[in-house]
Amino acid sequence: MSDSIASGATNAAPPTRSQPTRIGQLQVYLRVQKLSNLTQISTWSSSIGALSSALHRALDCAPPLHTGQLVQCALGTLMRSGPFEFLLVGDADHSPSDRVTLLRQHINTETGSVLDLSHARVRVSVHGDKAVEALSKLYALDFRLAAFAANSFALTGHHHIPCLLHRLDAQHFHAYYFTTYARGQIDLLADAALEFGVDVTHAG
Repeated sequence: MSDSIASGATNAAPPTRSQPTRIGQLQVYLRVQKLSNLTQISTWSSSIGALSSALHRALDCAPPLHTGQLVQCALGTLMRSGPFEFLLVGDADHSPSDRVTLLRQHINTETGSVLDLSHARVRVSVHGDKAVEALSKLYALDFRLAAFAANSFALTGHHHIPCLLHRLDAQHFHAYYFTTYARGQIDLLADAALEFGVDVTHAG
C-alpha cells in the first residue's frame, strides 16, 4: 500500500471518543477498522455463469446465488454484492496481492475482473444494546430479524453515500464505507447514537 493510500485510510477514522449518557450508560460501540483484505470480483451478464464456476474452483465453495447473500469459505467471507459482482472479505493471513494472484489463476480477463479494494473501504463494527436504534436513524431498512436475518447484508445509504451493512447478530453489524466518505459517515452514526451513550475506538 502506498504512503498516500495508507494516510487516506488512517485519516478516514474519526478521533477516539467515549460519551456515556448522564447516568453513565454506553449502549452503542463503534470500532473502526482498516481492512487488510477486500477483493472485488465482477463480470458482465453473459459471463456470470463462468465467473461463478471459476470462483467455486478457486475458493472450494459455491458462491451465493442472490444479492444480499454470503458464504464463508477458506479465504474469508464471500458476499454477492450485485447481480454480476462479489466481494471477498478476508483476514491478515494472506496479503492482498497473494489473494488477487490466486483468484486470477482461475479468473482470466475474458471471465471477469479481480481488483484489490482494501485501501478503498473502511469497516465499522457496530454493536451494543441500542445498535439497531442508532442505525435505524440513518438507514431506511426493516431491521426485524424476520426481514433482515443474521449472516446476511443489505446495500443501503444515507444522503446518497452508500453503505454495505452486514448483520452478524441481533445487535451486531459491520458497516462498510468508501474510505473517502468514511469519516463523515462515522461521525453521523456516532451522533445518532449519542442519546444512548456511544464509544468510538480504532482497531488499527
